[in-house]
Amino acid sequence: MLRNQFEKIDGDQKYRLAQEIETLKPLAVQLFDELREMSRDVQGVTRPSYGEGETEAAAIVQRAAETFGLKSRFDAAGNLLVTRPDCVGARGGVITGSHLDSVPQGGNFDGAAGVIAGLLVLVALEKMGASLSEPVTLFGIRGEESAWFSIHHIGSRAALGLLPAKELDTAKRFDTGRTLRDYMEDLGCNIDAIEKGVPTFDTTALRAYLELHIEQGPVLVHEEIPVGIVSGIRGNFRVRDGHCLGEYAHSGAVPRLMRHDAFLAIAELASRCEKEWETIETEGGDLVLTFGKAHTDPDVHSHNKVPGDFHFVVDARSHEAATLDRIGEFLKTNSAEIAARRGVRITLNGIGCVTPAPMDPSIRQIMTQAAAALAVPAITIASGGGHDAGDFANAGVPSGMVFVRNPKGSHNPDEWMEIDDFIKGTKVLGWTVMQLAK
Repeated sequence: MLRNQFEKIDGDQKYRLAQEIETLKPLAVQLFDELREMSRDVQGVTRPSYGEGETEAAAIVQRAAETFGLKSRFDAAGNLLVTRPDCVGARGGVITGSHLDSVPQGGNFDGAAGVIAGLLVLVALEKMGASLSEPVTLFGIRGEESAWFSIHHIGSRAALGLLPAKELDTAKRFDTGRTLRDYMEDLGCNIDAIEKGVPTFDTTALRAYLELHIEQGPVLVHEEIPVGIVSGIRGNFRVRDGHCLGEYAHSGAVPRLMRHDAFLAIAELASRCEKEWETIETEGGDLVLTFGKAHTDPDVHSHNKVPGDFHFVVDARSHEAATLDRIGEFLKTNSAEIAARRGVRITLNGIGCVTPAPMDPSIRQIMTQAAAALAVPAITIASGGGHDAGDFANAGVPSGMVFVRNPKGSHNPDEWMEIDDFIKGTKVLGWTVMQLAK
């Protein structure tokens, strides 16, 4: 009898939380509008990692939080942490949030949706006066997008004590050439703590990391479903600096078998990779593979020259670590064979690997139950893109993600979501937070 009564009270609190979140829809609209106006570019929005737009985004969220009596601070890496007044200084409990930066001329919701969703949950909990046994912290993360420094998830890795110290100096912003250290010092970050790997959180005390994010693919739109419960995040194998050195020659004077064509060598490598991709899919494996940059040297190339120099990058992603190992070895072996036969030199530099990150089954179950209880249509969906949740999951923190339908794709100015879909996803997030923190 007492257990049933407790469960009823607990359930009533979660429904009340959902109602409070619904009333905060105007706040969400206001914050999204503020972020857009502040970071508007020629197209879309631009909030550079560790730059002015990202810093102002954190300030907008901080001001809104403090309006509702919440407390905020910044960690060593400049990440924003917001808590209820009785949870100041907490290093454990439930973390919810996402990133504050954007790609150049990108969309307004990638990352920001998760930060604003977390803020709405905290505000709703505070307005309710909810009594929880675990602290809840909003985490506004810096430097998630790799577009700026060619390294990923800077803020989350630093907060976990996992950012390699060398990256402070080797990572340079593509548009200025200044190092990550330079930008962090400008912001007053604690470089010494980052270099020593001092974490913001005690991962052994963290109950969970939860992140709401727009879906960056077309699945939810295709299925006509507003919300997705993420099963896992693909890992990746990347070649950030691929180079083929052949031999420039007159395009009309050199026969095919006497050429050392750098372009055709990489074209053959790409073709072989696509065939291997098809084989892996036929075998039931998971893989997506992209040659995202491929170009000759614009200062030297010409319509009447055999290309002697070719640059490329490779991005391979999979939910299966064995598949990533397989494609990495395939690239190395086939590069060597093609180079030897064609008389060119292929180098694969800047190789990086990220381990696939499954989401916690128990958290996924709570999210699924929340969606059902709240009458929010939801399906299970895999994440093709990387997210900060993957870093927490791979650090041993139970993690979960909610996706929100996005009909316009991501990393582009047209990125979009309906505010009602966002509120539905935020209610599922809030229910999960309360279940884990009660």
